[in-house]
Amino acid sequence: MSIQQELAAFYKRVGFGENIGKRSLTVPVYTGCLLVPLPNIETRHKYLKYHDLHHIMTGYSVGRIGEGEVSAWELGTGSFLNNPLLGIMNLIALSTGLVLEPARMWQAYLRGCISNNLYRAKTRTAVDENQWQSITQLTGEFVEASGAEYSKPLRAIEFGLYAAVAVMIHAAIAIPALILRVATDLVLKKNFIQAIKPVKRSDLY
Repeated sequence: MSIQQELAAFYKRVGFGENIGKRSLTVPVYTGCLLVPLPNIETRHKYLKYHDLHHIMTGYSVGRIGEGEVSAWELGTGSFLNNPLLGIMNLIALSTGLVLEPARMWQAYLRGCISNNLYRAKTRTAVDENQWQSITQLTGEFVEASGAEYSKPLRAIEFGLYAAVAVMIHAAIAIPALILRVATDLVLKKNFIQAIKPVKRSDLY
């Protein structure tokens, strides 16, 4: 299959539908046990296709843990250098992954350190012009194929800094959202225990 066909099959498989990427005012983002609506900024809209290709290339899911893993991987590839807003969006998703599976986030980050992402302008153009005929070709050239060497202790420090900022972002988003949810549930006559009880989700992975 072509890359576009693989992408369409991926959207169908994960239930995103045919209008993925269609511009809406907000987009639900995993923040702990909550799905918080955040502004669907132009940067997200611009890079969404390539982010989704990263999911296919790396094998990471679209659940909370998988989004954290692909975000850790993208940070390892240097997404902050491509666009600082991309890096911030990665940190938001990473924050949830760190709570659920910190070891997997670290492994994904290290994997990203020896990979390249699709976010550079020239790379995006090449993908759109079908320079690669399949996901297999794309993966072979970008995932764990950079040949870069790195110091694991230095990468651990770098990841620790990312993690610290991610946790702060997580708190800044999740705490107000949780207060709002509990207040709304209490107004709707739910008792306090029901209001604070996390919703059981099937999309962790």
